[in-house]
Amino acid sequence: MENILSLLSNNQQLIYIVLLMVILGIEVISRVPSILHTPLMSGANAIHGVVIIGAIIVMGKAEEGNYLAMILGFLAVCLGTLNVVGGFVVTDRMLEMFKKKK
Repeated sequence: MENILSLLSNNQQLIYIVLLMVILGIEVISRVPSILHTPLMSGANAIHGVVIIGAIIVMGKAEEGNYLAMILGFLAVCLGTLNVVGGFVVTDRMLEMFKKKK
């Protein structure tokens, strides 16, 4: 328990930044009209390629016995890949709606 409290106190500024980003993100997304929601979300999902690169770097720099970093890196790669593929699938389906029907 003391380890958790010391971790929280050492990273207090980072925790505040993350909480501020979450609140700001919710406010920005809630103000987007529904017409623009799909293109913005598909673009945002495609940006998650950065998450994949970061996760690969974390897994590459992890120490040999650090299984937590390896597991988290693997999960980040898997979930980031799913998010990127999902973003492109949503974009493709959206673009198909605007094609002329035969």
